[in-house]
Amino acid sequence: MTDSPTHTPYDGSSKPFAIGLKQAEPRDWIELDDHLEAYLSEKDRLYAELPDKVFVAEPETREAQQEVLDLLVAHLVERFPEAYCLEGGRCVVAGTDRSVDIQNAGDNPLIAASKLVQEDLILMRQGENGWRLAAGSLCFPSSWKLTEKFGLPIHQIHGPVPGFGPGTRMAELIARMFDKLAVLVERFNWSIQASGDLYHPLSDRQRIARSSETQSTFADADVAGRAFIRVERQTLRKLPVSGDILFTIRIYLDPLAVLAQSDERALLAASFAEQLMSLDREQLDYKGLAADRDRLVDFLHSMANAG
Repeated sequence: MTDSPTHTPYDGSSKPFAIGLKQAEPRDWIELDDHLEAYLSEKDRLYAELPDKVFVAEPETREAQQEVLDLLVAHLVERFPEAYCLEGGRCVVAGTDRSVDIQNAGDNPLIAASKLVQEDLILMRQGENGWRLAAGSLCFPSSWKLTEKFGLPIHQIHGPVPGFGPGTRMAELIARMFDKLAVLVERFNWSIQASGDLYHPLSDRQRIARSSETQSTFADADVAGRAFIRVERQTLRKLPVSGDILFTIRIYLDPLAVLAQSDERALLAASFAEQLMSLDREQLDYKGLAADRDRLVDFLHSMANAG
């Protein structure tokens, strides 16, 4: 979807299956690019066709949702005045016919907030069993389903992730980090998929079935022509009034071949291949790459050696 990669966590800067959090500048909370309209149009389609699959919320979260909307609108009009402005109680997206009613946002203001940005928005709330998913707009899932995770504490949400399930050291570290969160933080993740679809859900049952597959995910085993790199930029921030935590997920989706257009293509391709080779079988199964890892690595080595 871009001419060159925006973020390249597969260069070794963000290790797979690591927490990898770092402090981010508040002005960089939300990322905006030329594909805003395409993302928002896809969100419109999903809200119209699959509303119960892309949005969930506990009734008691409305005030926190409104807090998210208020914070987001204030940030957008200050950070991106060329793209957002306020007119008569609505937030207007410049150059489009889009405007969102922010004065009367209805029962779920998080929906209004989600219709302004390319990010997905997840609200985490602390309870007796830890931090749980209390509300969320998730139009662009990376191989998970919002309805399966709704209401679950974070250690259960991460249950399928190798090394992150209940009782693990990683789960304890994440819980502690949520408890002490005081600044905006970000992390990156990556995966590879066989289509350019932003909406890419996968149930836990489907994930288990996928792990036993031995056939290539890509038609005709053509990884060079059919593979897409999916990068997630995630941020976490504590909401000052409710005390809830807002988790944002921004998806970047590029054909694998886009690496060839980068000035650092040899380094990126070699680093990406090294990342893939470092994954063990459980991690490969989780990412759905067990059948295709060697094909991907061969393609990346060819790109790296081509210089």
